[in-house]
Amino acid sequence: MSFPTNFVWGAAASAYQIEGAWDEDGKGPSTWDMFTRTPGKIWEGHTGNIACDHYHRYKDDVAMMADLGLKAYRLSVSWPRVLPDGAGRVNDKGLDFYDRLVDELLSKEIQPWVTLFHWDFPYALFLRGGWLNPESPKWFAKFTEVVVSKLSDRVKHWITLNEPQCFIGLGMGNGEHAPGFKLDMREGLLAGHHALIAHGRAIEAIRSKSKQPAQIGWSSAGGVYYPATQSPEDIAAARQATLSVYSESVWNNSWWCDPVVFGHYPEEGLRAYGEAAPRFTAAEMKVISTPMDFYGCSIFFGVAVKASSSGSVVIARQPPGHPHSHYLWKHTPTALYWGPRFFTERWKLPMVITENGMSNSGDWVSFDGRVHDAARIEFMSSNLLQLEKALREGVDVRGYFAWSIMDNFEWAEGYKHRFGLVHVDYETQRRTPKDSAYWYGDVIRSNGGALDKFASAGTDAPPYVIKETMRYINAHLSEMFNIKDLAAHMRCHPDFLSRKFKKHTGVDLSLYIRRIRIDHARELLKNPDLLIDDAAEQSGFTDRIHFSKVFRRLTGQTPGQYQRQFRVERDASLHTPLKPKNPRSVHA
Repeated sequence: MSFPTNFVWGAAASAYQIEGAWDEDGKGPSTWDMFTRTPGKIWEGHTGNIACDHYHRYKDDVAMMADLGLKAYRLSVSWPRVLPDGAGRVNDKGLDFYDRLVDELLSKEIQPWVTLFHWDFPYALFLRGGWLNPESPKWFAKFTEVVVSKLSDRVKHWITLNEPQCFIGLGMGNGEHAPGFKLDMREGLLAGHHALIAHGRAIEAIRSKSKQPAQIGWSSAGGVYYPATQSPEDIAAARQATLSVYSESVWNNSWWCDPVVFGHYPEEGLRAYGEAAPRFTAAEMKVISTPMDFYGCSIFFGVAVKASSSGSVVIARQPPGHPHSHYLWKHTPTALYWGPRFFTERWKLPMVITENGMSNSGDWVSFDGRVHDAARIEFMSSNLLQLEKALREGVDVRGYFAWSIMDNFEWAEGYKHRFGLVHVDYETQRRTPKDSAYWYGDVIRSNGGALDKFASAGTDAPPYVIKETMRYINAHLSEMFNIKDLAAHMRCHPDFLSRKFKKHTGVDLSLYIRRIRIDHARELLKNPDLLIDDAAEQSGFTDRIHFSKVFRRLTGQTPGQYQRQFRVERDASLHTPLKPKNPRSVHA
């Protein structure tokens, strides 16, 4: 087993969670610096004032990363460390820290991936309205220009925003994160709209100021739902749940990602949010959709769903005793297969897994001086095997960043959770690489080959002919073709191709083609204004009657019956029996 030759293997952290030095060398306060002073907001009153003291120990930390074999490190730049007032005066000492950090990484042949905003908003700008201020995108663009002008001669990979679903939903929705607001949906979505404009402005700034060709993306964090079974009905239910917008929550994917990729909010979202949806201009949407190069996403776990007898999406309950992390997030490695599959189907951008990891309650230094975290090795190996499966089936994933390089400040949870590959003793600041860190180093050096011993017997990678067949089918869904056409493309006999496909997938090739076409048609028919004839044609059917028969045979509904559930008025509720909540919320 191996990953693509140029696959990026890395680990991640963020400024507030590891740097400390909260008021040193001219740094201004962030909203998190102020929020952690509020009694009762952070577990046991912890703060990030010192955290992992990375600001003073970065050289040793980078040396440790190199010893572990990291090829890339995803860091974030603290906005108020560089611009103490959020705008205007540049703090040279703060900017110089990141200059030295980048040099240190490159000296160890570790590729820096720089995130521009990972939640530590300048307190001075918060006092001017923060993300609610329509000037906030310009503030962020100016900050971006300062950082890119300094670092872009050496930094090629940039991430604009980290997880807007979190810093808007938790910071401005339920008040559990900084700045601690409990705004109504209208105000929260307005702040989110400004953040999306800031994302676009940042891309413009990077393209304008970068001293070398840049690779730019962002990091989203909406939930992943995966099918309880492999039935077409459950797969369609999981896709629907993953891509739907829910009227009572900002925890979703499409409301945030459709504007960034397509230049418009999803119609389903506009109906779900109704009058709470922000007013916007065509010019704003053009900025928001400034082209980016990759789609980053944090995936920690998924939720199993299935289609009910009535056709709605319902949660498939896990049996008692199902394994979970210290955070009580279920161990569901298949999320790292279905999430990338659904996301690339919709947004058609190369993917990077920007965060994936687990909080383990058993991470302590043993008598032998080591940290034995077998559960994390099991978690990462099973997740990476699912990611490799997605790659084999043609999903374009370019990299994987483990969360996190070291234990750190876990926001409202303080130091309760340990996500790191490296154990941190916060009293002494001693670093102890865990067993998982050494294991991950082996995975990196072997480019995934070390995962072979974790793969079940009989799970050999399918040959090229199977992967190319799957890729061709997905790439030509709107075209009319049959197995003979596929075989001609593959330069083999149709019978050979059919036998080979059945042997390696367990599914008849003709049935597989029909299922993929109907899955595509289901997604199209979520648009209540689309004609069924058009859905049939765009799914590769020339005969509506034949399309309707196949659709009913595979789904139990006619195309019209399926589409009817989406024909609702703008102010009607569209949510399913699911009630998504951000998993970082203590009330989730």
